[in-house]
Amino acid sequence: MDTTVDSNDAFTTFWNDVLAAKFERFRNILLDGLSFHSAVPLAALALPSGANAVDVGCGWGDTAIELARKVGPAGKVVGLDCCDAFLEKGRRDAAAEGLRNVHFVAADVATHRFEREFDFAFSRFGMMFFANPVAAMRNVRSALEPGATLMFITWRTIDDNPWLGLPKAAVSRFLPPPGDDGQTCGPGPFSMANPDVVREQLRAAGFADVAFERVDGPVMVGRDVEQAVAFQLALGPAGEIVREAGDLARVRQPEIEAALREALARYATPDGVRMASSSWTITARNPA
Repeated sequence: MDTTVDSNDAFTTFWNDVLAAKFERFRNILLDGLSFHSAVPLAALALPSGANAVDVGCGWGDTAIELARKVGPAGKVVGLDCCDAFLEKGRRDAAAEGLRNVHFVAADVATHRFEREFDFAFSRFGMMFFANPVAAMRNVRSALEPGATLMFITWRTIDDNPWLGLPKAAVSRFLPPPGDDGQTCGPGPFSMANPDVVREQLRAAGFADVAFERVDGPVMVGRDVEQAVAFQLALGPAGEIVREAGDLARVRQPEIEAALREALARYATPDGVRMASSSWTITARNPA
């Protein structure tokens, strides 16, 4: 199995060197808490037995494993992600379940050389971070048979996602916005929030029959308020502000933590801190 990363650009390096460890630290939130947005469309998805599917930016592999269950032993699923540390969990979970029809490959999806062999492509929150979205979409299309479907999930606007917007506003009271030269994981979680923009990107990449379905629901953003505060300090728009502020953020951390704690405490429930969220499930077809 090939586990080499095809490209070592700045975004891929940032994911591996900075974000991977933070994602592992908050796996319960990012895997369990946010899986609602893939559970809704995948529950309604019917794939024929024996189909071949590719999961783009599959992270810990839970959606790739779900696809492997759907296509059955006669089918095949390939999960790709630029962070091999994520994929190890997918490999362990697939082995524990006895699934032999799913394989995980560490690769930069934008440049990976695909065989045209897949009937379906899927991505949960993996398409928003490409430096050149059209080129990446075109590369994904190169993996798809004529008539095959691409389905991917992206966040709607930050205003539609208070679980990220509210902490950003709280942190912004104390720290300046990141500079243009700040380290980044790519265009960002809201880069595909505008349906008109994404529709044109998909058309430029050669896709047809583009459709959008809105999915709204609460997500768990911390097992308790303290974890929710720690999560926001580490990741997302608020975490980016804190990271880029450096020493100033460390000086003002007690004030920032108090503000986040106050903002998030109102959303605490017996099942964790739960806040509203909103995504697009986007589908498109490879016409040829």
